[in-house]
Amino acid sequence: MATKPPVEVPQGAIRLNTDSQKLEFFAQDQWWEMATDVPTLDGGTRAVFMGGFRDQPVNNTSFNTIDYITIASAGNALDFGDLYDTVFDGAANISSRTRQFTYMGRAGGANPSDATNTIAFIKYSTKGNSQDFGDATDSLYYRPAGLSSATRGVRAGGSNNPGTGGVNTMDYITMAAEGNAVDFGDLATAKLRYGGGLPSPTRGIFLWGNSHPAYVNTMEYITIASTGNAHDFGDLVTGVGGGMAAGNSTRGIATSKDGDLTQSIQISTLGNAINFGTLSTTRNSVSMTSSPTRAIAAGGVISPNTYSNIIDYVSIQTQGDAVDFGDLTVNRHTDNSGSNAHGGL
Repeated sequence: MATKPPVEVPQGAIRLNTDSQKLEFFAQDQWWEMATDVPTLDGGTRAVFMGGFRDQPVNNTSFNTIDYITIASAGNALDFGDLYDTVFDGAANISSRTRQFTYMGRAGGANPSDATNTIAFIKYSTKGNSQDFGDATDSLYYRPAGLSSATRGVRAGGSNNPGTGGVNTMDYITMAAEGNAVDFGDLATAKLRYGGGLPSPTRGIFLWGNSHPAYVNTMEYITIASTGNAHDFGDLVTGVGGGMAAGNSTRGIATSKDGDLTQSIQISTLGNAINFGTLSTTRNSVSMTSSPTRAIAAGGVISPNTYSNIIDYVSIQTQGDAVDFGDLTVNRHTDNSGSNAHGGL
């Protein structure tokens, strides 16, 4: 009797293991146990801002600072711990309910030669220093875009030379298990950097950004649980800067590259962004993350020589201007932001 060929398990498939009574998901050719608990974090959803950079009062100052806030309340950020290296210009919003990541960027200085392919993480439930996770597939690139579901973090694009644009590659990690990133596919547009990312539990949208020599306002989307190339989603009102996007599972908020307006995107349907409001203070290079109800914008550059510690928030479901939340511990721009309750979880 002829035997049936083996059934190929699709990436991102979920099953109940009847032996352990645990949910599992399939990634990187094996089954992984799915975390189904949510840690108790001092009363609410936590946002963490890792690393950063500023030029003044001392030129080319980068930080290993890790700050955190409780998104449901308002107030100043508190110290969380330290990065094992100073990092900025990495992919934002790569985080699960239990872990948050720095993903590529520049380590130690402001020159392109300082770019790194290192991936590191912190645990939300235990304040402390970052730990090594693995390496990205691209070597020495910074200013990529990032997004994540509950299980997978995806990095897109990046640059290693301000004068030549960037790459169109994407890779991903399985956040519950340390290891190197794996190829995901290609962006539809080459040479992309300064991007932001918006996820739902199934779909991820990359918002751009710079494609040397000019800014572009394109958006592209992927299905996070599978691998493959990105597809056109629509257009932004105006291009974004690194890390400047966040939202819940249905709506995303992004800040313009000039920091003078915010714009709204409906994640489940293809289409263009619309105007949403403004920040409390006009500034670019802010770092954004979110809970299901609030989008947070932290830090940024008010002018070429003035760096901000302002934290703003907006209510995602109601159009309007941002409101002051509190302050970061250090004036800086920081792209390595994330939370344990963003739209992809």
